[in-house]
Amino acid sequence: MNLKFLETFIWVAKLHSFSLAADKLHSTQAAVSSRILALEQQLGVRLFARGPRGTSLTPAGERVLAYAEQVNESMARLRASLHGEKLAFGTIRIGAMDSAIHSWFVDFVADVMEHYPNLDIEVTVETALTLNEQLRRGMLDMVIQTDMLRDETIRSIEVLELPISWIAAADSPIVTGPRPESPTAALRWLGGERLITYSRHSRPHQDLLRLMQSYGLGESRVNCMNSVAAMVKLTQAGFGVVAMPAALVEDALQNGVLHRIEGLEVPPPLPFVMAWRDGTDWTDRLVEIAIGTVRRYAQRLGEGAARVTV
Repeated sequence: MNLKFLETFIWVAKLHSFSLAADKLHSTQAAVSSRILALEQQLGVRLFARGPRGTSLTPAGERVLAYAEQVNESMARLRASLHGEKLAFGTIRIGAMDSAIHSWFVDFVADVMEHYPNLDIEVTVETALTLNEQLRRGMLDMVIQTDMLRDETIRSIEVLELPISWIAAADSPIVTGPRPESPTAALRWLGGERLITYSRHSRPHQDLLRLMQSYGLGESRVNCMNSVAAMVKLTQAGFGVVAMPAALVEDALQNGVLHRIEGLEVPPPLPFVMAWRDGTDWTDRLVEIAIGTVRRYAQRLGEGAARVTV
C-alpha cells in the first residue's frame, strides 16, 4: 500500500476538505482526489461522503483512519530511529507574530537549525488572528501568537510573558513636563495622549481598552498597528505613547532615545503561546527546543524583564 496515499487520506480526514489537504501537501486537488480513489479501490470501500457541510468520513473511513494514523506514527518513529535528529528532513511551516520576531524567534530558528540542519523552515509573519486561522486550515504547522487554542486537532502551550510598559520619546512633553501625582489622575492624564497599541481586536488591544475603560476613558485616541517597527518609529517621532514590552526596545531605552513612564498601571503582560497541529512530524520536539530558547532569552533579559510560564 502506498504510504503517500495514507498520508493524503489522513489530511483529508482531518481537514474535512480535499482542497485544504492539497494546500497542506503542496499538491493539487486533482492529485489528492486521484490518491483517495486509488486507496478506495485497493481497500474495496468508500472512505468519504461529500455533503453540504463538506467532506466527512464514512463508517469504513473511520475504521481506516485509526489504522492509517498508527501506520503513519510508526513510520515517523522508524525514520527517527534510522536517521536521528541531525538527518531529519522535510519542511516545517512556522508562523510568528511580529513581537516574537523582535524578541526570541530568531534565536529559536537558530536553535532548530542547530538540531535539524536538514529541516527546511518556512516562516510566515502575521497577526495572531490570521496565524490561528491559517493553522486551523492546515496552511501552517506551528504558530507563535497570544492565545491558547481550543481545537481537537491542535495543541497549545504558553511559554513566555513579557511585561507591558508605557513608553514615549525621551524629549516628549509627556516625559519632560509635569504630571499629576495621583496614579489614577496620572493614568487619566496619559489617556489624553495618542496611545499606540497592537492590531485591532488583538489581545493587547483588547487589554488596553479594558484598562482605559476601567478609568472612564474612551478609545478615540487609540491607534492600532500591525508592525512593531512602525510602533517604535512613530513613538520615537513623538506621535504618541506606546504600550508594549520594554524588552522589544531595550537598546533605544538604554541609549536614551525612548523613556519608560513609571508609576502607572499598565495592561497585562504580553503572552507568547505556541500552537501546533497534533501529529505533525517534529513539532513536539520543536516545542521542547522553543522552551529552552525562551529560558535562555529570559535569563539574558534579567530578573523582572520576562517570565517563563512553562
